[in-house]
Amino acid sequence: MFSVTVRDHMMIAHSFQGAVFGPAQRLHGATFVVDATFRRSELDADGVVVDIGRATAQLRAVLAELTYRNLDDEPEFAGVNTTTEVLARTVADRLAARVHAGELGAGVAGLTGISVTLHESHVAWASYERSL
Repeated sequence: MFSVTVRDHMMIAHSFQGAVFGPAQRLHGATFVVDATFRRSELDADGVVVDIGRATAQLRAVLAELTYRNLDDEPEFAGVNTTTEVLARTVADRLAARVHAGELGAGVAGLTGISVTLHESHVAWASYERSL
């Protein structure tokens, strides 16, 4: 299995519902380093997994939809705890939609999966992996 990973970051504000979250129930900010990994079993005709430039641009576009926003105010997240895990899935699903729409180029036909990891810090992160 081959993979290519691109990286960017996002800054959001949000709060959580539920005693399990302690002081994070109050509005707070978070900055995430975001890795998006694209996988395929065989390289394309050009010998690559995905065009790194296009993958980087699409990750940046997906994150721009979330960055500098209070996610508590976003209708999509109404009633949802926007945990690191939930946000990893959101980013992966949005990237998958862009793959299916052809926004990463014609060579993505052989992609089999995407994994997105959000790093909360240098010691804690969460990931979501999905098939294409």
